[in-house]
Amino acid sequence: MKGFDRLTRDPGVMGGKICIRGMRVTVDVIVAELEAGRDADDVLADYPYLEREDILEVRRFAAWLSTAHEADLTRP
Repeated sequence: MKGFDRLTRDPGVMGGKICIRGMRVTVDVIVAELEAGRDADDVLADYPYLEREDILEVRRFAAWLSTAHEADLTRP
């Protein structure tokens, strides 16, 4: 993925979801962990094969994604 070297998408891995470095760890799982209040050290303890740079890139991707689309928050 352009600009996100640690993130990959392969139709044969996790149903084509965006993963970290081709592994079976999806970006949405890591975002959910962070959203639940866990910090990078907690996530790295659960996924010892990840690197701190992976978590930073997931955060950067989530921030980019949130600005990539306009959302109408006034609609229910």
